[in-house]
Amino acid sequence: MEVTRIVPGDVLKLPDNPGVYRFFNEEDELIYVGKAKNLKKRVSSYFNKQAGVNRKTRRLVSEIKAIEVTLVNSEFDALLLENSLIKQNQPKYNILLKDDKTFPYLCVSNERFPRIYSTRKFIPSNGTYFGPYASVKAMNNVLRLINNLFTLRTCRYDLSEENITKGKFKVCLEYHIGNCKGPCEGLQSETDYLNDIDQAVNILKGNLSIPRQYFKEHMNSAAAQLEFEAAQKFKDKLELLDRFQSKSLVVNPKIADLDVFTIVADEKFAFVNYLRIKNGTINLSQTSEIKKKLNESDEEILTLLIVELRDKFQSSAREVLTNKELDIASENFKMILPQRGDKKKLIELSLKNALFAKKEKYTSLENVKDKSNRVLKQLQADLSLRELPTHIECFDNSNIQGTNPVASMVCFKMGRPSKKDYRHFKIKTVVGPDDFGSMREVVGRRYSRLLKEEAPLPKLIVIDGGKGQLNAACEALKELNLYGQIPIIGIAKRLEELYFPEDSFPIHIDKKSESLRLIQKLRDEAHRFAINFHRDLRSKNSFNFELEEVKGLGRVTVDKLLKEFGTMSKIEQASEEELIALVGEARTRLIKNFFNQKREAQ
Repeated sequence: MEVTRIVPGDVLKLPDNPGVYRFFNEEDELIYVGKAKNLKKRVSSYFNKQAGVNRKTRRLVSEIKAIEVTLVNSEFDALLLENSLIKQNQPKYNILLKDDKTFPYLCVSNERFPRIYSTRKFIPSNGTYFGPYASVKAMNNVLRLINNLFTLRTCRYDLSEENITKGKFKVCLEYHIGNCKGPCEGLQSETDYLNDIDQAVNILKGNLSIPRQYFKEHMNSAAAQLEFEAAQKFKDKLELLDRFQSKSLVVNPKIADLDVFTIVADEKFAFVNYLRIKNGTINLSQTSEIKKKLNESDEEILTLLIVELRDKFQSSAREVLTNKELDIASENFKMILPQRGDKKKLIELSLKNALFAKKEKYTSLENVKDKSNRVLKQLQADLSLRELPTHIECFDNSNIQGTNPVASMVCFKMGRPSKKDYRHFKIKTVVGPDDFGSMREVVGRRYSRLLKEEAPLPKLIVIDGGKGQLNAACEALKELNLYGQIPIIGIAKRLEELYFPEDSFPIHIDKKSESLRLIQKLRDEAHRFAINFHRDLRSKNSFNFELEEVKGLGRVTVDKLLKEFGTMSKIEQASEEELIALVGEARTRLIKNFFNQKREAQ
């Protein structure tokens, strides 16, 4: 496939063929991947009209500096390529169809006397894999059924003919309780064992009619030979198989293999349910939640999810039922929008699952909101505040023996971090390790600025420190005539005591209280933010060579010297010839003059 690269001004030169387009920003970073039936029309539509286009799409278009297109033979080929590129590159403006879950499989091992076991690692060379299973419980039910129906080994012995003949192994407890027939000691033939494996594989494939017929024939054969005890065992297994199938929804025996996809969506999220039908039985149900990036249509999301989920769950069904009219032409499957009958009932069942997932999502979001309100109300009661503390700001200082003193302010709104409102402060008016003076400075700077900008003031101020830091912050508020208008408290680290201004006795909140945990979270976040800033500043200053202060020498020149010589002492010891070769004659004179003056000053 040929890849063509153009600039946005040349979009009208694109062909009218199907293909995939990729948008790159100024840093040549891939930011969006899309497919098109007609590349020229689709790509040019981004640049033709901006009226009525949502804000995120306008932002995407503003970042586009280069476009790459790849021509393919059909729209379905474009869909497959788009899906592959999104998974590979994770562009920031695409809905990311990635899942951090590792789904379990059942593996039939490539061994003599194969084992059937569960695993989350897909290594094709180890055997034949079935799945992945969306539910561990569903997988365990299948594995339990197989172990109850057949006497398969669970040990990891190498049961080669040579090892068995030499008598290397002894039967274990599984043999004595009837779960294994002892192939490790040659008590079960390989042919008999493989017959059980073949029937187990039919169950894993969803073909329950074949093992049912197998048990029925053996039951009738044993009964005809008057082996009633053996016949009863086969009958029990037959009933076990029937009970297992009755737990699954049997749609219609006439319905073969098919996939069902439905979508429900709103402005922010889409929920896609996938049902996999095998021989009229639903053997997998999976609902995916997608956060929209560019107000994608239901049809776009559903089309992408069909390709993604069929690939993930290794579906080979020739029919795909959906609740949306999709324009997908594929040789591998046929799209159907059923209007009546059993297939329409399957669509309704799938929609019910998608709607349930949507309801659960918004219920959980409401619970988070309710929890935030509950914690804030508890904090209001514990601190006897007049207003609900929906906006809290917390301050902390950081320095090491007075070097690089800094401070931080973190902001929580509705009980959650509002990182865009976080602020760093370099201490300007205080010399040496003076935590009280530093606190007075940063609190004064913060709220004088808010007053100047007429920005909203917090409902609560938290100071990380004891009474000294709290009093310093109060002095700053008094200078701004804000003292008494904003509630302010200090939290002492040792006993997690809370101090109010002008109150010599601390208040104690229950250590398990959600309101205290919120204050602790504020304090810890402010401390983390301050420490990280202090480390960055200290690290930067440690590389701030004195040479940079020499007029005529810039950062680039100093970086060259550092890269070549490593340390200031080695730069000083370098010969004139070495320095001239690296930075030129004029800069060499500046460097030599600097070191000469430095030696004279000493």
